[in-house]
Amino acid sequence: MISIEDLRLAVTLARSESLSAAARALNVSPPALSMRLRKLETLLGLTLANRDARRLSLTADGERFSRESALLLEQLEALPESFRQKDERLVGTLRLAAPFGFGRQRLAPLLARFIRLHPQLCLHLDLRETPWPDRHDSDAVIHIGHLNDSLWTARQLSPNERWLCASPAYLQAQGVPSTPDELTAHRCICIRENDEDVTLWHLRKGQGRKTLRIEPVLLSNDGSVARRWAEQGLGLVLRSQWDVSDAIASGSLVRVLADWRFDSAPVNLLVPSRKLRSPRVQALVAFLEEALKV
Repeated sequence: MISIEDLRLAVTLARSESLSAAARALNVSPPALSMRLRKLETLLGLTLANRDARRLSLTADGERFSRESALLLEQLEALPESFRQKDERLVGTLRLAAPFGFGRQRLAPLLARFIRLHPQLCLHLDLRETPWPDRHDSDAVIHIGHLNDSLWTARQLSPNERWLCASPAYLQAQGVPSTPDELTAHRCICIRENDEDVTLWHLRKGQGRKTLRIEPVLLSNDGSVARRWAEQGLGLVLRSQWDVSDAIASGSLVRVLADWRFDSAPVNLLVPSRKLRSPRVQALVAFLEEALKV
């Protein structure tokens, strides 16, 4: 008979990049985990995973078994909640994935407040360079930018403009651009994320539209690194409002071409359609909408 531990094993394997990582997550040794996996495969008569010392990948049967296991565990976790009285607090596990920068700077402090409101919850925050589409096993995913997926519902938590910024020292040395065309003569810093064409900048001002191809002198997949480069006077950076607003307020960065608007990147909470009615997810959505509203 399949046990709850077998279900947890399958779900953990789907979330892990190696057997060693899965073993750490389950607090067992890799040999013990391998033995459990072999026993489960024997019980099912299926091969669930291809594995070696460094890499783990699920077979098609393994992916299906993991999905079904996640659904069963979700139902089991929700069972106590279904019997709770209205005055009882939320229980169970809530899994949220988010990008590194936004997760560290904005989300983590908010979740500290959220968990104090619901101390019986177990909250898992998974920070990744690209949480979408990696974290399909999460209850919710924070995504910066526009996205359409028929199986997930997007709830906009906050509008998020992209602002072009530079340090006062850079602008003093290189001059302040007054038109978009002048940007091609400046040193630019770009951030590569979400598979976007980050060197193609779209601007608009009233009815006017402008598209520029930028040749960056510095390129990074970490937005915080790019912002720090700009603060050090290394060039202009196009960065999310949430990331540079404090730097602008302190004077370490200055907004450039403020009368022009670049493509926005709203902060969205993505929720699988099947989980929209979960009290835990509903509570998280309501809390974040209130905390991040402008």
